[in-house]
Formats: sequence, structure tokens, C-alpha cells
Amino acid sequence: MLQIVIPAFNEEARLPRTLRELRRHVVAHRGELGRVEVLVVDNASTDGTAEVARAADSTAMPVRVVRCQQRGKGAAVRAGLLASDAALVCFMDADGATAFDALERSWARVMGGADVVIASRGLAESTTTARHCKTRSRGAAAYRRLAHRMLPGISDTQCGFKLFRGDLVRSVVADLRTAGFSFDVELLVLLQAAGARIEELPVTWVDVPGSTFVPARHGASAFAELGRIAWRNRRSTVSGKVAAGLRAPLPAPAALPAAVVLPFIVAATADLHDRGRR
Repeated sequence: MLQIVIPAFNEEARLPRTLRELRRHVVAHRGELGRVEVLVVDNASTDGTAEVARAADSTAMPVRVVRCQQRGKGAAVRAGLLASDAALVCFMDADGATAFDALERSWARVMGGADVVIASRGLAESTTTARHCKTRSRGAAAYRRLAHRMLPGISDTQCGFKLFRGDLVRSVVADLRTAGFSFDVELLVLLQAAGARIEELPVTWVDVPGSTFVPARHGASAFAELGRIAWRNRRSTVSGKVAAGLRAPLPAPAALPAAVVLPFIVAATADLHDRGRR
């Protein structure tokens, strides 16, 4: 069985269309995908997200609602993955921005030996349609460069579709500490440390209006999260060396978050200035 985790915060407007189209795709590809269940994680929504999710429940594609009162996309995905029990588990965004054929193509990659398959807009074969302004694009490019330091060889950590071997992801996701938008990076770092074979998948991706990520509001915190992930990962590596008898000195922890956050603060400030002029 394949379980699909969909984190949802106030998604009553976009979620019904995504679930309808997903059900059509699942029915059309039943022979390739087998039985599919959807876990919609209601991330402390204040609208009718849970109700529209329950209304989409059907024998063709069961839909179950998982509650997560801790705010943040990372917290919601963590709750959904921990609530899963299938051999294969994926998560996708509530907007359905990544084309659903990624499901069967990712499944095939896992059957070929991959442990984790992640959608990537950074591959030449991918087709993307985006509405991002230049300021947001600059911020995203800076973010990718910093994430690449922790995950060399991975060109896009933030595309909202990833598929995992269920037992593997459940064994590491309990250690996920990032509740916000940078959780993907920490999850991939944990999986990589566990020896997972991670493959990127070219996809068709369309930017859907209504995203809850606002650069001026969430950008700096996303970069700060990157700094904390890098620090925790580096500290863990150094601890391992110390245990082996290599007494490596620890650098000052305050330097990394500041260096990480600064580029986006500049971009976010420019974005606010541009919005004020408009």
C-alpha cells in the first residue's frame, strides 16, 4: 500500500480540487500504484480544511484526517509520516503543484533500488511554471546554495513531493526538529546519515496561487532554520570525531546562523520596499 501525506493549513479552498484530481489519477493508475490511502494533516486550521478532507473520503481512495496542533509545515509532515504504516509513503503539497505522474515514476525508482525519491525542479528535464518576482528568485537561489553545502549533489530540496520507503523514513523522522519550511533539508540530512539512497526525479511543476509561504514573513526564519540544521549536523559530526579520540575544537555557534540569515533579510527588506511602492 502507498500512503500519501498532505500537510494542510487553512486549505479548504485548494484541497478539494487536489483530492478530486488525485483520486482520478489513482483510479486510472490502479495497476501501477495498488491501494492508495491519503492522510490529510490538519495543521491547526481555523477553516473547514478537516471537513473538506473527510468529504473526499471514498472506497476508491480512502482519506483520513490526522490532527497536528503544532504549527508549521515540518511539524505537520512529521505527524503524518509517524501516523503512516505503509511500505511506501510520500508527502505532497495541498496545492497539487507537482504533476501526479511523479507517483508511479517514483514508485518505479524505489523498485529499482532507491530508498528516497524527491521531485526536483533543478533538473534540466523538469518543466516549471513560476510567478516568482526577482527578489524571491534571488532569495531562493541563496537558499539553494546554502542547502547544497549540507546536501551536495541534490539540486532542489524544497519541491513539495517526496517518496520514501516507509520503514526507513519512520525510523528517522522522530528525530526531526525543524517545524517550519526548512524541514525538508533536515529530513534529507537525517536520511542521508542513515545511509539512504536518494534520487532526484524530473517533474512538471506549476506554481499555484495561494501559497502560505510569504518571503517577507517567513524567509528570514527559513534561513535561520537552515543555520540551526547545519549547526546540529556539524556538532553531531564533531561529537563522533571526539568519541573516536580526535579532539576537534567547536566553532562559535552564533556565527553560522547570522551568516545564513543575512542574505535573505536583505532580499526580504527589498521585497517589503517594493510592495510599499506598489
